[in-house]
Amino acid sequence: MTRPSASAERTPTRTGAGVAKRPQSLERHVRSPWSLPVFSSIAVLSLALVSVSDTSSPAVAVAAMAPGSPIIGQEFTASAAHTIAATTADYEIVEPAPEPEPEPAAAVGAPAAGVPDPGSAQAIAAEMVAARGWGAGEFDCLVALWKKESGWNVYAYNASSGAYGIPQALPGNKMATAGADWQTNAATQISWGLGYIQARYGTPCGAWGQSQSVGWY
Repeated sequence: MTRPSASAERTPTRTGAGVAKRPQSLERHVRSPWSLPVFSSIAVLSLALVSVSDTSSPAVAVAAMAPGSPIIGQEFTASAAHTIAATTADYEIVEPAPEPEPEPAAAVGAPAAGVPDPGSAQAIAAEMVAARGWGAGEFDCLVALWKKESGWNVYAYNASSGAYGIPQALPGNKMATAGADWQTNAATQISWGLGYIQARYGTPCGAWGQSQSVGWY
């Protein structure tokens, strides 16, 4: 048989109503426009079937990422929930216990103060202590407390803190609630100081215990 020339192979022939016929060499490379979607659908379906038969397979993770895969709502979600439940079950959340409130210092005794000189600041304080119903032991605590704070000096002034007077009120003008002469009158200062002690510590020995414990009252 005589082989057609090269020019003849490149020249399309017309058949029928003049429609050109593709060469067979080109027809082998033409794919159907539906081939790619069909192939993708088959691949996704295959992965889904594998995940049903073996949920532990790595295909589960791949199929879970495929659009419309049932694994997203079923296998993958159930597996994640089981993992979270198993993890949280292994740990017990323990709330820290609240810190306890500091308890006031216990009342302690003090050395005996003895009988104060008449008319002195301590003598005025002894009368006020008795008037409040406190005994001699409370007076001893008061004498020791204010001896430490001011030495019972009406004009005692702490330059670093601003505390003033026998009870070392801070600031000193707090004592104005007991009298306008708070800067010079021992009775005014003592009256204010006893009121402060009773309101905050209950008794002079309670205030003395606080001073012994932390250094101030």
